Amino acid sequence: MKTYSAKPADIEKKWFIVDADGVILGRLAVRIANLLRGKHKPMYTPHMDCGDNVIVVNAGKVRLTGNKLAGKIYYRHTGHPGGIKQRTAGQILDGKHPERVLLKAVERMVPDGPLGRQQMRNLRVYAGAEHPHEAQAPAVLDVGAENPKNRRSA
Repeated sequence: MKTYSAKPADIEKKWFIVDADGVILGRLAVRIANLLRGKHKPMYTPHMDCGDNVIVVNAGKVRLTGNKLAGKIYYRHTGHPGGIKQRTAGQILDGKHPERVLLKAVERMVPDGPLGRQQMRNLRVYAGAEHPHEAQAPAVLDVGAENPKNRRSA
């Protein structure tokens, strides 16, 4: 028995659109990361970018459980001595770019290195309901309806 390894000509990419309104952040990020990596396909090959393209709308309306809005802290560093900065998830969601919370969650679930960067280029995240990708005719993926735990009312 030989192990199957996909070749670039075998890889067929689809487009999916996901509405993040009211969906739990972590559960949504796991589903998106698996789509980007291609782990839902029978021809998944770990060293190839065989994942699909994913469009996420309403990323600013994603939900967090428990006290994560105030307790989940994102750190960054300016590069200068003593330049560590921190913001809570709630501050980011209320700020200018609320889609960055979802981007960071998905980014931390794909591999580090060149392959992970290539897979992240297949993700488009928008804070509002509009997106410029109608021409790709994306298939709707309702993550909130897959499991009752995926959606949380405000």
